[in-house]
Amino acid sequence: MSAIHHPLEPLTAAEVQHAVQLLREAGHLSPTTRIVSISLHEPAKSLVHGFDGVTFPDREAFAVLFDNGTNTASEILLSLNRSQVREARAVPGVQPTMTIDEQTECEQAVLNSEVFRAALEKHTGIRDTRRVMVDIWSVGYYGNPEEANRRLARPLCFLREDPTDNGYAKPIEGLRPVVDLNTMEVIRVEEYGHWPLPPESGNYFADRVPNQRTDIRPLEITQPEGPSFQVQGHVVTWQNWSFVVGFSAREGLTLHHVRYRDQGQDRSILYRASLTEMVVPYGDPGPTQNRKNAFDVGEYGMGACANSLKLGCDCLGAIQYLDGHLVTSRGELLTIPNAICMHEEDFGILWKHTDRRLADQPQVRRSRRFVVSSVSTVENYEYGFFWYFYQDGNIQFEIKLTGILSLGAFHPGEKPTYGALIAPQLYAPNHQHFFNMRLDFDVDGVNNTVQQVDVVCDEPGPQNPFGNAFRAQATPLTHEKQARAHLNLQTARYWKIVNPNVKNRLGEPVAYKFLPGDNCMPFASPDAWWRKRAGFVNYHVWVTPNTPGENYGAGDYPNQSQGGDGLSRWTEQDRPIENTDTVFWYSFGHTHLPRPEDYPVMPTAYIGFLLKPHGFFAMNPANDVPPSAPAKSVKLGLSMSGGGSCCSKEPS
Repeated sequence: MSAIHHPLEPLTAAEVQHAVQLLREAGHLSPTTRIVSISLHEPAKSLVHGFDGVTFPDREAFAVLFDNGTNTASEILLSLNRSQVREARAVPGVQPTMTIDEQTECEQAVLNSEVFRAALEKHTGIRDTRRVMVDIWSVGYYGNPEEANRRLARPLCFLREDPTDNGYAKPIEGLRPVVDLNTMEVIRVEEYGHWPLPPESGNYFADRVPNQRTDIRPLEITQPEGPSFQVQGHVVTWQNWSFVVGFSAREGLTLHHVRYRDQGQDRSILYRASLTEMVVPYGDPGPTQNRKNAFDVGEYGMGACANSLKLGCDCLGAIQYLDGHLVTSRGELLTIPNAICMHEEDFGILWKHTDRRLADQPQVRRSRRFVVSSVSTVENYEYGFFWYFYQDGNIQFEIKLTGILSLGAFHPGEKPTYGALIAPQLYAPNHQHFFNMRLDFDVDGVNNTVQQVDVVCDEPGPQNPFGNAFRAQATPLTHEKQARAHLNLQTARYWKIVNPNVKNRLGEPVAYKFLPGDNCMPFASPDAWWRKRAGFVNYHVWVTPNTPGENYGAGDYPNQSQGGDGLSRWTEQDRPIENTDTVFWYSFGHTHLPRPEDYPVMPTAYIGFLLKPHGFFAMNPANDVPPSAPAKSVKLGLSMSGGGSCCSKEPS
């Protein structure tokens, strides 16, 4: 217990190994059983809020298992303190997340298959499968009985010349093996026609890119006195902020128990924040592309796909890393070193004013923010997840999308309708990325109310003679169905999470404002199978009462699911949500219409949202940030001392 500083810290390496031992001793691991995941079973919120820093709630682990021999899943709850199994139950008719081991074994099954080797030779004239790169793709569900009854994958295959060759540049179009993941056998190879391999390579490794720039001089970020944050285990404190950093195989990076110290009092804002699901639907109806969609959280596991981050490449400055402790499907400890990166960075001007009567004494403060990040690679795409904490009380979440497009081949001289040529005979289909976030707010306490706020214009008249009047109109959300809503640019819509039981010094409820960023609507028909499974995309905003077991926007087991689970089912109950422990769910999307400049590696795209205090503080909480220390500037290669602080003269 000495390594644990907070009840919501993720399982340590020793705890993961202890959980595996308990599963073995209890007879839950047979030769055909895979461990899908082992993660912290979080204690009740009341126990966390009452935690005195000394007496810890019981540490519990939650395991998801899958038996390839019987094609059945089970869930096991373990008490680590008592070294016993607390609960065990079968979960019939579902397919849990594909494990890392299965992804590796699936590729080998394809490469070793005589059926695939024969199809490869027919399509490419090549029989040597060592040149083939296999990306495991979920089979989804499209009404076929085998998709409901068998654990399957439908990989995409590519050809490359050597290990660092960009395999995505040469897709083997028209060839889709189907693999039974229980037996690790290729049960068939689907053929949809023949396309020649695109003629060009698309290499991006540094030693294969000629004429690299030579005019980039070093840019150094130094903190000579060290960083101004502290980390104990997974508990982070930075200036007035404190929170717990979590990590799991399914969700990846999570945040817990976010508080702000205001005038000596720790005030709660967010209890838990996580990415619950995402889906990437493709928009080409052709036979080789029309089944492409991926539920990257529920089908692959965002934490299981996390990168081991590198100093100077992924992160700059004085860095603190945290490892991710997971488990292989066969029960071996799997540690991802440096799975999470934390650091400070400059963020321009925090605030500034020049009094015209004191023009020689401008007051300006530099903004500094604290960054918590993790990056996951799901086959061709990279997703960076970044939480930013600011000195003015803001919290920002940003997803950074990069990596390589999922590509197909096209016949010479033809142009695609549902995508774009990005190189000769190389095609990128149109697609969208949808994410769903679960935000369990505890704004100055557990019981909160969500308000939908729209800007409305007053009609011209005696009270509005110049026709310029507009105001914010807040609608308290009382039930789940009322809360389901979309963004609205015409009314500058945003949402407020208020605590009606705590008033600020102006007599108004304390609140945080939710400001959405870029977003989009799904273009697929509501009857499309992927939309039935991803009901969370039907609205941008959902609000539910905080209910045990309601953790994932598309339900617990979206892999090969038939749809109708998660938010779309829960909110049909139309439960009351006013002045109670509520959860705010946000779905947001990015529409990607590819262009040649997205190849061979896509420049980063950004999408996210902002949480902003709204009457939570008595005044600007960044008013007490001191001026910056004297700095040096560089001009024409000559170092010159900067005079004074960021204010040219401090007021007397």
